[in-house]
Amino acid sequence: MQKLALGIEYDGSWYCGWQRQRDAPSIQSYIENAIKKITDESVTVFCAGRTDSGVHALGQVVHFETYSRRSKSAWTLGMNRYLPSSICVRWAKLVNKNFHARFSAISRRYCYIINNSCIRSALLFRKTWHYKKYLDHNKMCDAAQYLLGENDFSSFRAAGCQSYSTRRKLYHIRIIRKGQCIVIDIKANSFMYRMVRNIVGSLVKVGCGEQPETWIAELLENCNRSLAGVTAPASGLYLVEVKYPSDFSIPSSFIEELWCA
Repeated sequence: MQKLALGIEYDGSWYCGWQRQRDAPSIQSYIENAIKKITDESVTVFCAGRTDSGVHALGQVVHFETYSRRSKSAWTLGMNRYLPSSICVRWAKLVNKNFHARFSAISRRYCYIINNSCIRSALLFRKTWHYKKYLDHNKMCDAAQYLLGENDFSSFRAAGCQSYSTRRKLYHIRIIRKGQCIVIDIKANSFMYRMVRNIVGSLVKVGCGEQPETWIAELLENCNRSLAGVTAPASGLYLVEVKYPSDFSIPSSFIEELWCA
């Protein structure tokens, strides 16, 4: 028995999310079926972060165990042959038995993209949040700095969240405008259920002028989800990078190249 890790990229528009469900298409079920095609084994695949319906990924990491011996190209090109065009295996790597895609991770990074234009885009319809009212990204950036460090993020915790603790540590949150698009780049040790989307919904209230920058600090202090902004749509959210201890030698995401382009 050996353990493999895979780097997965997908367009989540057409799926019920990562997790396998009986009556709806999921990323997990397609990955497991592709593995079965090339190994004739039924395996369970574990992921770094279970994304919701409509959420995308550039840097999802998964692992599974198998008795099959295959080349790296078989695990990438071979699996991609059996996957829909909206799901792709980018890399494959043998890992030691201590590795776990979820529990070994030391940080996760998401990007959220807002199409801030009065005219909607046909191409970006399922890839961004189309928000018509002008957003001041500088005010959003100033407000976001209150979130840095270790805090209680109860105000951004969605109903149904099963996390035992509401404390998380945010390493960075960057907000830039590129043309009509606003990109929010956020990295933390981990995130609660819909936490990123709830943060984005609150930052938008600052960007459109409905709330001052200091309102974000007040939300943190009050620990009350009902006081915060709406949950931003899933369509604009991307899981872009999962970091692990260097001992595992997990390939890095190419997000920095995209960010600096």
